[in-house]
Amino acid sequence: MFTGIDEVGWASLRHAYGSAEDVPGMLRGLASADPVERATALDGMYDAVHHQGIVYDATLACVPFLFTLAACEQVADRGGLVELLISIGRGHGPEGGAEDGGEAGADAAVRARAEEFAGLLGDRDPGVRRAAAEALVRFLDQPPCVLDLLRQRITVERDDRVLLALTEGLGLFVRHHPAHAPEALDILLTLGTPPYDPGLRLAALGQLAGCAPELLPADLVPTVVELLGERSERRRAGLSAPAEDGSPDPDSLAGRLRRLRPSDEEGALLLRTLHTALGDRVGDRIALLEGQLTSPDPADRCNGVWMAAGLFREWRADYAVPVGLIGEQLSTRAQPLLGADVSDRLRDAAVSVLGDLFHLAAPAADHLHALVTARADLWIHRWQRRAPTLGGPLKALARSGDPRATPVLAQVLAQPVPPVDLGRLIIHLGRSAAPLAPALRHRLGLVPLDSPDTYDHAVPLLSALTALADREAVPEVLRLLGGLADGVRLRHRVVESAVRALEVIGGGAEGVVPVLRGLLDSECAGVAAGALWSVEGDAPAVLPALTRELAGADAGRRRVAAEVLGRLGASARAATPGLARMVGADCVWERTAGACALWRVGGEGERVLPVLRSAWAEQPGVRGVVAACLVDMGVAGAPLHDLVEAELASPRRHLVRSGGHGSHDVLDDERLLGVCREVLAG
Repeated sequence: MFTGIDEVGWASLRHAYGSAEDVPGMLRGLASADPVERATALDGMYDAVHHQGIVYDATLACVPFLFTLAACEQVADRGGLVELLISIGRGHGPEGGAEDGGEAGADAAVRARAEEFAGLLGDRDPGVRRAAAEALVRFLDQPPCVLDLLRQRITVERDDRVLLALTEGLGLFVRHHPAHAPEALDILLTLGTPPYDPGLRLAALGQLAGCAPELLPADLVPTVVELLGERSERRRAGLSAPAEDGSPDPDSLAGRLRRLRPSDEEGALLLRTLHTALGDRVGDRIALLEGQLTSPDPADRCNGVWMAAGLFREWRADYAVPVGLIGEQLSTRAQPLLGADVSDRLRDAAVSVLGDLFHLAAPAADHLHALVTARADLWIHRWQRRAPTLGGPLKALARSGDPRATPVLAQVLAQPVPPVDLGRLIIHLGRSAAPLAPALRHRLGLVPLDSPDTYDHAVPLLSALTALADREAVPEVLRLLGGLADGVRLRHRVVESAVRALEVIGGGAEGVVPVLRGLLDSECAGVAAGALWSVEGDAPAVLPALTRELAGADAGRRRVAAEVLGRLGASARAATPGLARMVGADCVWERTAGACALWRVGGEGERVLPVLRSAWAEQPGVRGVVAACLVDMGVAGAPLHDLVEAELASPRRHLVRSGGHGSHDVLDDERLLGVCREVLAG
């Protein structure tokens, strides 16, 4: 297997962490009889030799040995080696590195021996056959031969998972070789009809949806829901192949990833493929979700919950019905399936999805409240090496804005060590959280001033008291600003949060103005000037600091200064030259901040509108800022109302279109829509 391995100059080759002299040991480890050693070696290949999909010269040197190992029946887990070869063939060279030809070289290296995948398609190991189907389609440049091999294998294959891989291979073939698509589509159409297994029929429909949606049946959703039910019945009756061989996964990266897979990974893949292929057919996808979420099989419902997360995050629609159905999963009492507690999986999945919906989770609020009431043990999540955080059900209830979260949060706040993130939820509860203000003040007064954890404890509490506009918290905030040790982690962030709190609650309070004036020469000068303006309304007192900030080297501080100057309005006309310079900045965020402030200070619509239009198109993340400026502009912003109208008419969420993904994406998008409606209403 390793003939010639010692003749390779590994020490002169490179991988992600330097010299590749350790690679021969990894390759030999892949052939080990010890499953832990094999898993560790595969981890090393992905971590160093093929780090994050990068192809190094050492990666290319491994390709011949990986082919040899994949073909040797005495080697275990060879399906993973074929998958590694596929990944290498699709890899890319290091950015700015010497191996500029890494991508082309890897593709060529795998294609040069792609005929070997044809033999692996008939291997005795089903894991190898599964991986070989994709490899054959991607790398063997003989489309008629590839299609014939897939067709022949389908007629004799008996393993359900291999059949699914072959079906996926047909869909990939259609996309890679459109000139040969008709024959492959005929096979997919055949696989989508009786007497084939319902799982295989679902897979065929998913591939058709992705590459030939015009061939789908008119009654697609009812058909899929019916097939899903038939597949679940077969699984419960033991007529489908078991999920895995039951052997424990080694404690390696690959093993941990396997343990994170859904209990019904095959079903999850089938439905994910179909949902992805349906794309913007949101009505069909909602109907499909409703079928999944009302299935008698808890694994199907769990898959439906996770499919819903992607739909909610990417597309705008009325989700009241599916959200309500997700809420119903919180009270489900399912029996364990295949050794996994599906009831807990289902609950945790539903809580996770609902927590990212914020106020859109309202249709599930009754179910969340019932769970919170019944399971006090879920109120707090305790970690082994860090401070406790709020448990998922209570967090989701509070984020939905439901006032029933308030009395429970009061009990949690009374704990000796309350969750550090509790304060961040108060803004979502509004005035219904006002009874929590005394306890929050008390906690802020206990925050140590010289601890490495000061930031983690203080900032959420400051956020909460600011949201509640609790004027009685001024002494605690001043204590923090007056005594905060210099070496505290993220000290400037703590100071900024405290100053923003004083901006809201410090008006007329004794001792506030001197503290804010003292910060006008600090790195928080812009924030301090904004607070001082809100408290005093004295433009001459803050203009020198703000104009200095505009001329500084820190782009973030310039943006803060511009925002404050915009609030000063005409009183800040002396800062117009600095704002005009910002409008020409390279950074779209800085240009936008400068343009918005320039309008608010001087009303220069003709100069500002083109900048705002280009920023809207260039960076979806700034659209909320631009829309807020258009609200202030009123009729003067009418030339940009076409952007707002198009945003409101778009079915897709704006941050998804920019490639973003975060837990607040849905919330940020809903806020943008609210401001856009305000623009047109005004």
